[in-house]
Amino acid sequence: MGTFAKKGQRAPLPARSEHVVYYCSAMLMKQCVILFIFTPCNTMNGYERVLATLERRQREALAYMPITMMFAADRIDVPYGRYAADYHVLVEGQLATARQFDFDHVSCISDPAREAADCGAVVHYFDDQPPTIDESNALLHDKARLKTLAIPDPLRPGSRMNDRVSAVQLFVQQVKGELFIEGWVEGPCAEAADLRGINALMVDFTDDPEFVRELFDFNVRMATTFAKAQIEAGCDIVGVGDAAASLVGPRIYRDFVFPYEKRLIENIHALGGRVRLHICGNISRSLKEVGQTGFEMIDLDSMVPIDKARLEMGEEKVLAGNLDPVKCLRNGTPQEITDAVAACHRAAGTNFIVGAGCEVPRDTPPENLNAMRTYARSH
Repeated sequence: MGTFAKKGQRAPLPARSEHVVYYCSAMLMKQCVILFIFTPCNTMNGYERVLATLERRQREALAYMPITMMFAADRIDVPYGRYAADYHVLVEGQLATARQFDFDHVSCISDPAREAADCGAVVHYFDDQPPTIDESNALLHDKARLKTLAIPDPLRPGSRMNDRVSAVQLFVQQVKGELFIEGWVEGPCAEAADLRGINALMVDFTDDPEFVRELFDFNVRMATTFAKAQIEAGCDIVGVGDAAASLVGPRIYRDFVFPYEKRLIENIHALGGRVRLHICGNISRSLKEVGQTGFEMIDLDSMVPIDKARLEMGEEKVLAGNLDPVKCLRNGTPQEITDAVAACHRAAGTNFIVGAGCEVPRDTPPENLNAMRTYARSH
């Protein structure tokens, strides 16, 4: 309902940020002007909302940043193979998804094989599934090959890395300043698993630690080069995916992974970028160290207790997540999802971004994503 004021009188107005005022000129009767004050809609756009969150400034609602890949391809009815291979299709799918579900961001993420493919790794491509790296023919099956491995040029025409840079450029043309534009690189441990093979890498931590450090150093330099190209193209934040880091224990994380993740994040900061750290899996035993890498925001997978992450990482860290993508987000009801997001919000506190623990499954009911969105916009 509106608040009314007769001519010559002024109704008390709340702060501008809290209400939108509409003058109804059509309602002029007997020299009376009717003034309506409505409960406002959100006044920030997605870019502004995410930026305010990362800078820990006041915002009018929670930021909303779910990770979508196959789900986004399905929104525009294209096979995932085309989505991962052609930046035009990826951008179209991301924009369609962001607009339909009111996301605050768009992302260039598609699969972890871009850097490895450009290094020369054997990658298998499928019509409607993500590309996969052939571990049985790992590029660094012979460790000596690392000595001659060159960092790919992320701007080389026709390369998979350049396709991602082109996606950033197209996003900039479409939604710069409206939605937060997210680039993506592989973290040092994840890329090591891609190039060496996950099983061989786990043995290397014990049998050849010096090789692991040399490989991690190469990966940081490659990721920095790739991040630089995306930052210069105009992305607002760089996702660093380091899923394999969740497979190691606290000692290996502290001695091997942490120094190189931290260095990569420092390098991205030196380039003027921000970092969204994404480590799929359970990092509960290494939360304190992960919290010291320097990220702007971190995705927590569903098996990580948010209250424990908050305690060990500190109050200032921006935490995102962490609904179980399958059990809750895909298989739950809208009310169950609302309750789960509320529980995450309570555990995380103020510095919190709404999202799932990992990628949104492709067959997630739209009403479930809308439930997350409704919570975000009303809190």
